[in-house]
Amino acid sequence: MFSPEQYRALREGAGLMDRSDRGRLLLTGEDRRTYLQGLLTNDIAALTAGTGCYAALLTPQGRMIADMRVLELGDAIAIDLEGCVRETVRDRLDQFIFSEDAQVIDITDARAQLGVYGRSAAAVVAQALRTITQLEDRAPSSAEIEAMSLHANARWDLDGSPMVLVRSDDLGVAGFEVFADSQRAEVIRQALHAAGASDVDRETAEVCRIEAGRPLFGVDMDEDTIPLEAGIEDRAISLTKGCYVGQEIIIRVLHRGHGRVAKRLAGFTFDPHGNVPARGDVVRSGERQIGVVTSATQSAALGRPIAIGYVHRDFAEPSTAVVVVSGGKEQTASVTSLPFGDGRIDGPEGPSLQILSHL
Repeated sequence: MFSPEQYRALREGAGLMDRSDRGRLLLTGEDRRTYLQGLLTNDIAALTAGTGCYAALLTPQGRMIADMRVLELGDAIAIDLEGCVRETVRDRLDQFIFSEDAQVIDITDARAQLGVYGRSAAAVVAQALRTITQLEDRAPSSAEIEAMSLHANARWDLDGSPMVLVRSDDLGVAGFEVFADSQRAEVIRQALHAAGASDVDRETAEVCRIEAGRPLFGVDMDEDTIPLEAGIEDRAISLTKGCYVGQEIIIRVLHRGHGRVAKRLAGFTFDPHGNVPARGDVVRSGERQIGVVTSATQSAALGRPIAIGYVHRDFAEPSTAVVVVSGGKEQTASVTSLPFGDGRIDGPEGPSLQILSHL
Protein backbone atom coordinates (compact mmCIF):
# COMPACT_ATOMS: atom_id res chain seq x y z
CA MET A 1 0.00 0.00 0.00
CA PHE A 2 1.25 3.48 -0.88
CA SER A 3 2.71 5.38 2.08
CA PRO A 4 3.12 9.19 2.00
CA GLU A 5 5.85 8.92 4.64
CA GLN A 6 7.78 6.39 2.57
CA TYR A 7 7.33 8.53 -0.53
CA ARG A 8 8.79 11.52 1.32
CA ALA A 9 11.74 9.36 2.34
CA LEU A 10 12.42 8.41 -1.28
CA ARG A 11 12.16 11.99 -2.47
CA GLU A 12 13.69 14.14 0.24
CA GLY A 13 15.19 11.71 2.76
CA ALA A 14 16.72 8.27 2.47
CA GLY A 15 14.40 5.42 1.54
CA LEU A 16 15.75 1.90 2.03
CA MET A 17 14.64 -0.94 -0.24
CA ASP A 18 15.59 -4.60 -0.14
CA ARG A 19 16.30 -5.45 -3.78
CA SER A 20 17.49 -8.99 -3.22
CA ASP A 21 14.72 -10.31 -5.48
CA ARG A 22 16.81 -9.17 -8.45
CA GLY A 23 19.28 -11.46 -10.20
CA ARG A 24 23.05 -11.14 -9.84
CA LEU A 25 25.64 -12.72 -12.13
CA LEU A 26 29.44 -12.51 -12.05
CA LEU A 27 31.72 -12.84 -15.06
CA THR A 28 35.37 -13.60 -14.44
CA GLY A 29 38.32 -14.17 -16.77
CA GLU A 30 40.54 -11.95 -18.89
CA ASP A 31 38.16 -12.02 -21.87
CA ARG A 32 35.04 -10.99 -19.95
CA ARG A 33 34.74 -7.53 -21.51
CA THR A 34 35.51 -8.53 -25.10
CA TYR A 35 33.14 -11.48 -24.74
CA LEU A 36 30.23 -9.32 -23.56
CA GLN A 37 31.09 -6.69 -26.18
CA GLY A 38 29.82 -9.01 -28.90
CA LEU A 39 26.60 -9.79 -27.07
CA LEU A 40 25.33 -6.64 -25.35
CA THR A 41 24.07 -3.37 -26.85
CA ASN A 42 26.35 -0.96 -24.98
CA ASP A 43 30.13 -0.44 -25.14
CA ILE A 44 31.38 -2.95 -22.60
CA ALA A 45 34.95 -2.91 -23.89
CA ALA A 46 35.24 0.75 -22.89
CA LEU A 47 34.55 0.03 -19.22
CA THR A 48 37.36 0.43 -16.72
CA ALA A 49 37.57 -0.58 -13.08
CA GLY A 50 34.96 1.26 -11.06
CA THR A 51 32.68 2.11 -14.00
CA GLY A 52 29.53 0.57 -15.43
CA CYS A 53 26.69 1.03 -17.87
CA TYR A 54 23.12 0.09 -18.69
CA ALA A 55 22.70 -2.41 -21.55
CA ALA A 56 20.40 -4.97 -23.13
CA LEU A 57 20.76 -8.50 -24.44
CA LEU A 58 18.88 -9.02 -27.71
CA THR A 59 17.86 -11.83 -30.01
CA PRO A 60 19.17 -11.78 -33.60
CA GLN A 61 15.79 -10.25 -34.49
CA GLY A 62 16.49 -7.26 -32.22
CA ARG A 63 13.98 -8.29 -29.53
CA MET A 64 14.86 -7.98 -25.88
CA ILE A 65 15.92 -10.92 -23.74
CA ALA A 66 16.74 -8.69 -20.78
CA ASP A 67 17.99 -5.29 -19.72
CA MET A 68 20.74 -5.04 -17.11
CA ARG A 69 23.39 -3.01 -15.34
CA VAL A 70 26.95 -4.05 -16.16
CA LEU A 71 29.55 -3.16 -13.52
CA GLU A 72 33.29 -3.52 -14.06
CA LEU A 73 34.75 -4.25 -10.63
CA GLY A 74 38.39 -4.48 -11.68
CA ASP A 75 38.81 -8.25 -11.51
CA ALA A 76 35.30 -9.28 -12.59
CA ILE A 77 32.08 -7.92 -14.08
CA ALA A 78 28.87 -7.95 -12.07
CA ILE A 79 25.54 -8.02 -13.89
CA ASP A 80 22.41 -6.86 -12.07
CA LEU A 81 19.08 -7.68 -13.74
CA GLU A 82 15.46 -8.62 -13.09
CA GLY A 83 15.18 -11.87 -11.20
CA CYS A 84 12.68 -13.31 -13.70
CA VAL A 85 15.33 -13.48 -16.45
CA ARG A 86 18.34 -14.46 -14.34
CA GLU A 87 18.44 -18.11 -15.42
CA THR A 88 17.73 -17.29 -19.07
CA VAL A 89 20.57 -14.77 -19.24
CA ARG A 90 22.95 -16.97 -17.27
CA ASP A 91 22.37 -19.88 -19.64
CA ARG A 92 22.57 -17.66 -22.74
CA LEU A 93 25.89 -16.14 -21.66
CA ASP A 94 27.32 -19.53 -20.73
CA GLN A 95 26.13 -21.10 -23.98
CA PHE A 96 28.32 -18.95 -26.23
CA ILE A 97 31.60 -19.33 -24.35
CA PHE A 98 33.94 -21.45 -26.44
CA SER A 99 37.65 -20.63 -26.29
CA GLU A 100 37.26 -17.33 -24.39
CA ASP A 101 38.71 -16.96 -20.91
CA ALA A 102 35.36 -16.14 -19.32
CA GLN A 103 33.22 -17.81 -16.70
CA VAL A 104 29.63 -17.06 -15.67
CA ILE A 105 28.75 -17.49 -12.00
CA ASP A 106 25.27 -17.06 -10.53
CA ILE A 107 25.74 -15.19 -7.23
CA THR A 108 22.08 -14.30 -6.69
CA ASP A 109 21.67 -16.31 -3.50
CA ALA A 110 25.12 -15.45 -2.18
CA ARG A 111 24.73 -11.66 -2.43
CA ALA A 112 22.24 -9.28 -0.85
CA GLN A 113 21.26 -6.03 -2.56
CA LEU A 114 20.05 -3.00 -0.63
CA GLY A 115 19.09 0.30 -2.26
CA VAL A 116 19.11 3.74 -0.60
CA TYR A 117 17.41 6.53 -2.54
CA GLY A 118 16.62 10.20 -1.90
CA ARG A 119 18.26 13.57 -1.23
CA SER A 120 19.94 12.30 1.95
CA ALA A 121 21.08 8.97 0.50
CA ALA A 122 24.75 9.93 0.17
CA ALA A 123 24.99 11.18 3.76
CA VAL A 124 23.25 8.08 5.10
CA VAL A 125 25.45 5.72 3.09
CA ALA A 126 28.61 7.56 4.17
CA GLN A 127 27.65 7.27 7.83
CA ALA A 128 26.74 3.60 7.47
CA LEU A 129 30.04 2.85 5.72
CA ARG A 130 31.98 4.39 8.58
CA THR A 131 30.11 2.13 10.96
CA ILE A 132 30.27 -1.19 9.13
CA THR A 133 33.79 -0.88 7.72
CA GLN A 134 35.25 0.84 10.79
CA LEU A 135 37.39 2.92 8.43
CA GLU A 136 36.68 6.16 10.32
CA ASP A 137 38.85 8.88 8.72
CA ARG A 138 39.55 6.72 5.66
CA ALA A 139 35.88 6.27 4.83
CA PRO A 140 34.56 8.32 1.89
CA SER A 141 32.71 11.50 2.75
CA SER A 142 29.11 12.09 1.72
CA ALA A 143 30.40 14.61 -0.86
CA GLU A 144 32.70 11.99 -2.38
CA ILE A 145 29.88 9.48 -2.54
CA GLU A 146 27.49 12.06 -4.01
CA ALA A 147 30.06 12.83 -6.71
CA MET A 148 30.04 9.24 -8.01
CA SER A 149 28.84 9.10 -11.61
CA LEU A 150 25.95 6.89 -12.65
CA HIS A 151 26.85 3.18 -12.46
CA ALA A 152 30.21 3.99 -10.84
CA ASN A 153 31.17 1.46 -8.18
CA ALA A 154 33.55 1.25 -5.24
CA ARG A 155 34.53 -1.81 -3.22
CA TRP A 156 35.52 -2.46 0.38
CA ASP A 157 36.41 -5.57 2.33
CA LEU A 158 33.88 -6.57 4.97
CA ASP A 159 35.12 -9.37 7.18
CA GLY A 160 36.87 -11.04 4.27
CA SER A 161 34.07 -10.63 1.72
CA PRO A 162 33.58 -7.82 -0.80
CA MET A 163 31.01 -5.07 -0.34
CA VAL A 164 30.28 -3.00 -3.45
CA LEU A 165 28.60 0.42 -3.58
CA VAL A 166 26.99 1.44 -6.89
CA ARG A 167 25.52 4.78 -7.99
CA SER A 168 21.98 4.09 -9.18
CA ASP A 169 18.90 5.73 -10.65
CA ASP A 170 17.05 2.47 -11.07
CA LEU A 171 13.82 3.73 -9.51
CA GLY A 172 13.94 7.02 -11.37
CA VAL A 173 15.29 8.57 -8.15
CA ALA A 174 18.97 9.26 -7.47
CA GLY A 175 20.53 6.89 -4.98
CA PHE A 176 22.95 4.08 -4.27
CA GLU A 177 22.89 0.32 -3.94
CA VAL A 178 24.99 -1.91 -1.70
CA PHE A 179 25.90 -5.45 -2.74
CA ALA A 180 27.35 -7.68 -0.04
CA ASP A 181 27.46 -11.22 1.29
CA SER A 182 23.92 -12.32 2.15
CA GLN A 183 25.02 -13.22 5.66
CA ARG A 184 26.05 -9.59 6.24
CA ALA A 185 22.80 -8.09 4.99
CA GLU A 186 21.26 -7.56 8.42
CA VAL A 187 24.37 -5.81 9.74
CA ILE A 188 24.32 -3.43 6.77
CA ARG A 189 20.59 -2.86 7.10
CA GLN A 190 20.93 -1.96 10.78
CA ALA A 191 23.78 0.46 10.01
CA LEU A 192 21.68 2.16 7.32
CA HIS A 193 18.73 2.43 9.70
CA ALA A 194 20.95 3.88 12.41
CA ALA A 195 22.25 6.44 9.90
CA GLY A 196 18.72 7.62 9.11
CA ALA A 197 17.34 5.39 6.35
CA SER A 198 13.72 4.28 6.59
CA ASP A 199 12.16 1.24 4.92
CA VAL A 200 10.19 1.66 1.70
CA ASP A 201 7.88 -0.95 0.18
CA ARG A 202 7.52 -1.84 -3.49
CA GLU A 203 4.14 -0.20 -3.90
CA THR A 204 5.52 3.19 -2.91
CA ALA A 205 8.66 2.73 -5.00
CA GLU A 206 6.46 1.88 -7.98
CA VAL A 207 4.90 5.34 -7.79
CA CYS A 208 8.35 6.90 -8.20
CA ARG A 209 9.26 4.55 -11.04
CA ILE A 210 6.11 5.28 -13.00
CA GLU A 211 6.37 9.04 -12.40
CA ALA A 212 9.87 8.81 -13.86
CA GLY A 213 8.56 6.88 -16.86
CA ARG A 214 11.04 4.05 -16.31
CA PRO A 215 9.98 0.86 -18.12
CA LEU A 216 10.40 -2.35 -16.12
CA PHE A 217 11.34 -5.58 -17.86
CA GLY A 218 8.62 -8.17 -17.45
CA VAL A 219 6.01 -5.43 -17.08
CA ASP A 220 6.61 -2.64 -19.63
CA MET A 221 9.14 -4.53 -21.76
CA ASP A 222 9.29 -8.20 -22.72
CA GLU A 223 10.67 -10.62 -25.29
CA ASP A 224 8.63 -8.95 -28.06
CA THR A 225 9.98 -5.45 -27.34
CA ILE A 226 12.54 -3.67 -29.51
CA PRO A 227 14.60 -1.26 -27.34
CA LEU A 228 13.66 1.64 -29.61
CA GLU A 229 9.98 1.07 -28.84
CA ALA A 230 10.65 1.37 -25.11
CA GLY A 231 12.71 4.54 -25.56
CA ILE A 232 15.79 3.15 -23.81
CA GLU A 233 18.20 3.59 -26.73
CA ASP A 234 19.90 6.69 -25.30
CA ARG A 235 20.79 4.78 -22.14
CA ALA A 236 21.32 1.25 -23.43
CA ILE A 237 22.70 1.39 -26.97
CA SER A 238 26.10 2.48 -28.22
CA LEU A 239 26.13 3.69 -31.82
CA THR A 240 29.92 3.64 -32.08
CA LYS A 241 30.83 0.13 -30.93
CA GLY A 242 31.34 -2.92 -33.11
CA CYS A 243 28.90 -5.69 -33.87
CA TYR A 244 26.59 -7.26 -31.31
CA VAL A 245 23.67 -9.65 -31.53
CA GLY A 246 20.62 -7.86 -32.92
CA GLN A 247 22.57 -4.82 -34.12
CA GLU A 248 21.51 -5.19 -37.74
CA ILE A 249 17.85 -4.66 -36.84
CA ILE A 250 18.61 -1.67 -34.62
CA ILE A 251 20.76 0.04 -37.23
CA ARG A 252 18.22 -0.65 -39.96
CA VAL A 253 15.46 1.05 -37.97
CA LEU A 254 17.66 3.97 -36.95
CA HIS A 255 19.20 4.70 -40.33
CA ARG A 256 16.84 3.39 -42.99
CA GLY A 257 13.67 3.87 -40.99
CA HIS A 258 14.81 7.13 -39.34
CA GLY A 259 14.00 5.64 -35.94
CA ARG A 260 10.35 5.03 -36.81
CA VAL A 261 8.90 2.03 -34.98
CA ALA A 262 5.29 0.86 -35.05
CA LYS A 263 4.64 1.74 -31.41
CA ARG A 264 6.26 3.82 -28.71
CA LEU A 265 6.23 3.93 -24.94
CA ALA A 266 4.38 7.02 -23.75
CA GLY A 267 2.74 8.45 -20.69
CA PHE A 268 -0.98 8.95 -20.08
CA THR A 269 -2.33 11.64 -17.75
CA PHE A 270 -5.90 11.46 -16.45
CA ASP A 271 -8.37 13.81 -14.80
CA PRO A 272 -7.59 14.34 -11.08
CA HIS A 273 -10.88 12.61 -10.23
CA GLY A 274 -10.32 9.76 -12.66
CA ASN A 275 -9.61 6.13 -11.85
CA VAL A 276 -6.23 4.43 -11.97
CA PRO A 277 -6.30 2.09 -14.99
CA ALA A 278 -5.09 -1.49 -14.87
CA ARG A 279 -2.28 -3.18 -16.74
CA GLY A 280 -3.64 -4.42 -20.04
CA ASP A 281 -6.34 -1.76 -20.38
CA VAL A 282 -6.91 -0.83 -24.00
CA VAL A 283 -6.12 2.63 -25.37
CA ARG A 284 -8.37 3.88 -28.16
CA SER A 285 -8.80 6.78 -30.53
CA GLY A 286 -12.38 6.74 -31.73
CA GLU A 287 -13.20 3.10 -32.51
CA ARG A 288 -9.57 2.22 -33.22
CA GLN A 289 -7.43 0.38 -30.69
CA ILE A 290 -4.10 2.20 -30.70
CA GLY A 291 -2.31 0.93 -27.61
CA VAL A 292 -2.28 -0.66 -24.19
CA VAL A 293 -1.48 0.35 -20.61
CA THR A 294 1.46 -1.48 -19.00
CA SER A 295 1.88 0.33 -15.63
CA ALA A 296 -0.34 2.78 -13.76
CA THR A 297 -0.56 4.54 -10.40
CA GLN A 298 -2.01 7.47 -8.52
CA SER A 299 0.73 10.09 -8.86
CA ALA A 300 1.74 11.73 -5.60
CA ALA A 301 3.59 14.40 -7.58
CA LEU A 302 0.74 15.35 -9.89
CA GLY A 303 -2.28 14.51 -7.75
CA ARG A 304 -3.95 12.46 -10.47
CA PRO A 305 -3.84 8.99 -12.06
CA ILE A 306 -1.03 8.41 -14.54
CA ALA A 307 0.06 5.45 -16.62
CA ILE A 308 2.70 4.35 -19.07
CA GLY A 309 2.13 2.10 -22.02
CA TYR A 310 2.42 1.78 -25.76
CA VAL A 311 0.61 3.72 -28.47
CA HIS A 312 0.81 3.57 -32.24
CA ARG A 313 3.45 6.03 -33.43
CA ASP A 314 0.81 8.21 -35.13
CA PHE A 315 -0.69 8.95 -31.70
CA ALA A 316 2.51 9.37 -29.66
CA GLU A 317 2.64 13.16 -29.89
CA PRO A 318 2.24 14.80 -26.43
CA SER A 319 -1.22 16.26 -25.72
CA THR A 320 -2.93 13.80 -28.07
CA ALA A 321 -6.36 12.99 -26.63
CA VAL A 322 -7.10 9.28 -26.21
CA VAL A 323 -9.58 7.06 -24.40
CA VAL A 324 -8.60 4.31 -21.97
CA VAL A 325 -11.10 1.52 -21.36
CA SER A 326 -10.96 0.36 -17.74
CA GLY A 327 -13.37 -2.26 -16.43
CA GLY A 328 -15.66 -1.67 -19.37
CA LYS A 329 -15.78 2.07 -18.70
CA GLU A 330 -14.12 4.74 -20.80
CA GLN A 331 -12.13 7.67 -19.46
CA THR A 332 -10.25 10.30 -21.38
CA ALA A 333 -6.50 10.76 -21.09
CA SER A 334 -3.80 12.89 -22.62
CA VAL A 335 -0.63 11.41 -24.10
CA THR A 336 2.28 12.80 -22.07
CA SER A 337 6.03 12.86 -22.66
CA LEU A 338 8.18 10.98 -20.17
CA PRO A 339 9.14 11.56 -17.45
CA PHE A 340 5.93 13.08 -16.13
CA GLY A 341 6.13 16.69 -15.02
CA ASP A 342 8.84 17.57 -17.57
CA GLY A 343 11.45 16.03 -15.31
CA ARG A 344 10.60 18.41 -12.44
CA ILE A 345 9.56 15.62 -10.10
CA ASP A 346 13.01 15.31 -8.60
CA GLY A 347 14.96 18.39 -9.59
CA PRO A 348 18.26 19.72 -8.21
CA GLU A 349 16.52 21.42 -5.30
CA GLY A 350 14.67 18.25 -4.40
CA PRO A 351 10.93 17.64 -4.70
CA SER A 352 8.79 20.56 -5.73
CA LEU A 353 6.19 22.04 -3.41
CA GLN A 354 3.61 20.62 -5.78
CA ILE A 355 4.67 17.10 -4.83
CA LEU A 356 4.43 17.70 -1.11
CA SER A 357 1.06 19.39 -1.42
CA HIS A 358 -0.51 16.14 -2.58
CA LEU A 359 0.77 14.05 0.36
